[in-house]
Amino acid sequence: MKKFLVLIVAILAVFSVSAQGKYGADEQKCKENLSMFREYYKQKNYDDAYNPWSWAYVNCPESSGNIFKNAPKILKAKMKADKANKSAYVDTLMMVFDDRIKYFGKEGYVLGIKGYELIVVDKSRSEEALGYLKRSIELEGNNASVQAVFGYIKAIVNLEKSGVKAKSDVIEAYSVVSEVIDYNIVNETKMAVHFVKYSEKVEELFTPYANCDDLIALFSVKFDPATEDVNLLKRIIKVLDNKKCTDSDLFFSASSRLYELEPSSASANQMSKMSIAKGKSSNAITFAKQAIELEEDANQKAIYYLGLADAYRNGGSYASARNAVYSALELRNGWGEAYMNLGNIYIAGAKNCGSDFDKSTVYWVAVDAFRKARTDEETSDRASKSISTYSKYFPTKENCFFNGLEAGTQHTVACWINKTTTARTSD
Repeated sequence: MKKFLVLIVAILAVFSVSAQGKYGADEQKCKENLSMFREYYKQKNYDDAYNPWSWAYVNCPESSGNIFKNAPKILKAKMKADKANKSAYVDTLMMVFDDRIKYFGKEGYVLGIKGYELIVVDKSRSEEALGYLKRSIELEGNNASVQAVFGYIKAIVNLEKSGVKAKSDVIEAYSVVSEVIDYNIVNETKMAVHFVKYSEKVEELFTPYANCDDLIALFSVKFDPATEDVNLLKRIIKVLDNKKCTDSDLFFSASSRLYELEPSSASANQMSKMSIAKGKSSNAITFAKQAIELEEDANQKAIYYLGLADAYRNGGSYASARNAVYSALELRNGWGEAYMNLGNIYIAGAKNCGSDFDKSTVYWVAVDAFRKARTDEETSDRASKSISTYSKYFPTKENCFFNGLEAGTQHTVACWINKTTTARTSD
């Protein structure tokens, strides 16, 4: 059945070549089928569009480019509805692309769409798709379509996962497609907005395959301290941030330049992170406050308050760090990440709290914070581990006795904390 579906179309297509004129042997019937399938297509009724589309494709393929432009959606609907014969419809789709080139040209562009669609409908044929996509980019260069560019790296990632390609092939593919992406964005081509959107998908595919050294080497070639390319800067920053490469000089330089060109909450936050990494707490605090001031979204502002807390904590201002966390919690009530930060601030600041016994009582309020973090699904596991770890640092029963305390009584942890909690022991 699968072979029959493809062969019948192929055989009929051969006979149609002898037809005279672009409307074939029966102009009226061709126009009727064209009109019929287009009407169904506009209604997204791809099932009913199939038969008139198929007739037009076989009998008058030169009559309209829509026969080929609309084919993917019509045939993919058939693949979904008739899974038993999916591979036959995939083969038919590939043949349709070949005929599109035959009748309407634009080989480079069409090969890009062909390769992309093949990956979408049959990932197991990624190696075949890669051939089409590679040829498309060779022919089109910087004019390659978004589909060709994304499909190219997607195909190589698929092949790397199946053991056919290596990590180095993914990195090389990224270098190839990023050149096309950069060209279209910098030159503001008519497809620039689509390249900006797909650049994020490309980064998601690429990021797992490169370590910091790989990324820095790749982006250092592209980075110019005087660049005006905001999108390139954002991409560099995003990729390096995702891979925890924020202590690199490149990350700092790109963040600094972006902040000069486009002061924003995001760029101010990046500058704060970099300042923390370089031990410049005062600068980090300034940038973190600017990020908060420039941000309008409440959830994002809460994240930036945690950034401010980090800046204060790294500078030894633990009370201010705690207050920044409180501000975050006002915006995101019950947020586990904020309580994790609060617990860690208490632990970091315990060293400033008097005697060894006084220091050990700080772990009570730290664990209190971790317990609140445990109620948030996103931080539950980390919070449980912290509770287990830091409960071991509670004072012993003997230490509590000699300091006039016993487990279960209320106690105010003084120092900069000044918070009442329940006394507990480690034994």
